[in-house]
Amino acid sequence: MSDGHPWQGNWVTRLYERVRERGYDSLTAFADAHPTMPLHMLAKELGKDDIAGVQVLEGLLAEAERRKQVTRFVRDLFVRLWAQSVPEGWPAVMDDANRFKVAEAFGRWSSYTPETHEERVGNARAALRAAPPPPGWRPLGPDDELLRTLLPDEEV
Repeated sequence: MSDGHPWQGNWVTRLYERVRERGYDSLTAFADAHPTMPLHMLAKELGKDDIAGVQVLEGLLAEAERRKQVTRFVRDLFVRLWAQSVPEGWPAVMDDANRFKVAEAFGRWSSYTPETHEERVGNARAALRAAPPPPGWRPLGPDDELLRTLLPDEEV
């Protein structure tokens, strides 16, 4: 048991106990059931005070690496970060406030992306800037058609 601090005790065991308590056989399955929920909110769902978003991130990446689905993880990460920073979708007008929201989402995406996928994410960001999606575009999961075009399922 934990004393309410995410890093106390065996947090990996605690994380997976919470996932199983909710009826899921993996953290990925739990996350897939909440496809646009930001990482910190997934953590809160699993443990109000003793699971951190970065722990969910680490667990999802570890599962993706084992399953050889890191590209899908990277797309999933984008969806969650986009929903957090730009919840109303791709801006119709790219004013300063909207530029900041997009930059925030892109910056977080880049910083959380595994090194193996950094170049691909950079290319995807550049493609989105060069040919923006329609206003209001919000990917609803890692299998979004545009995201799959930008980051196809080929593991590196």
